[in-house]
Amino acid sequence: MSSGTALEAKAEPTSADEIAAGDGDEEAGDDRFGRAANLVVTVVPIGLLAFAVWRDWGGALHWQDLVVMAIAYSLTAAGITVGFHRLFTHRSFKTYLPIRALFAVLGSAAVEGPLIEWVSNHRMHHRFSDRPGDPHSPHVGHGGGWRGAFRGLFHAHVGWLILKNPKAQREQYAPDLLADPVMDWIDRTFLLWVLIGLAAPFGLGVALTGTVVGGLTGLLWGGAVRILLLHHATFSVNSLCHFFGRRSFGTTDRSRNLAWLALPTFGEAWHNNHHAFPTSAHHGLTRWQLDPGGWLIDGLERVGLAWSVVRIAPATQNAKRYVPQI
Repeated sequence: MSSGTALEAKAEPTSADEIAAGDGDEEAGDDRFGRAANLVVTVVPIGLLAFAVWRDWGGALHWQDLVVMAIAYSLTAAGITVGFHRLFTHRSFKTYLPIRALFAVLGSAAVEGPLIEWVSNHRMHHRFSDRPGDPHSPHVGHGGGWRGAFRGLFHAHVGWLILKNPKAQREQYAPDLLADPVMDWIDRTFLLWVLIGLAAPFGLGVALTGTVVGGLTGLLWGGAVRILLLHHATFSVNSLCHFFGRRSFGTTDRSRNLAWLALPTFGEAWHNNHHAFPTSAHHGLTRWQLDPGGWLIDGLERVGLAWSVVRIAPATQNAKRYVPQI
């Protein structure tokens, strides 16, 4: 198992059939609703981006819109990569409860799903990475040739969210978060944080421009367009980073490092590094592997807001270096 924590190894299912075991009609209905919701939040921002491009075609994009989008993107991207992923899924560092809650809220505002569902699916991905049972592998069950490659990339990018596919059981993969009353409450109030994540760019747009129109354009760029960009940055880690790029370390899956995707994903695109050392707080393991998520954790540590930061010793890295077969 590649997750590197005792919790994630505890009593995990060993087959896709066991993973898929549900609780009857009620769970099936929830699954259908979830797939429909994922379809909406994946497709609607694309339409709104087209509207935004049409609206500003032939005119300058206002600097206020870019400021709103940059702030909203940075905060919600940190919520996903530092919060949902490194803090909650892999427990790469520790921090105080208010900081944990803030990261949980920011990650929820990214509209990639509630906290416990996100963490459960990701822990399951590590348990079965690129094998049957992986919820979003581009390599399992899609056939060969270019058609199989295309089907696999589509599945890993968005298909697994929209089409019927086994999802992780929360009780199996995230008992620690279910037992945490604050995280459980933030998970159950997911829609509230989504709405706040949309209201904030509207309010910031009004504050910067002094007009309701400025608020609406702030909502468009800092809400819909930001959701679209961050979604597809995250989805690209699931798809492209298991298909293209370089391998620095030997792993049992087909994860890759994709340098050009590192900054938009806040360092998540050093994906082979991550699968080699899942609990590492830093996904960029060299000076030139840009990792804004790791930099943020370093900053929190320096001011006393993070501790027990997991770092991988050079000797441990060297022992796992990938050696191509000749």
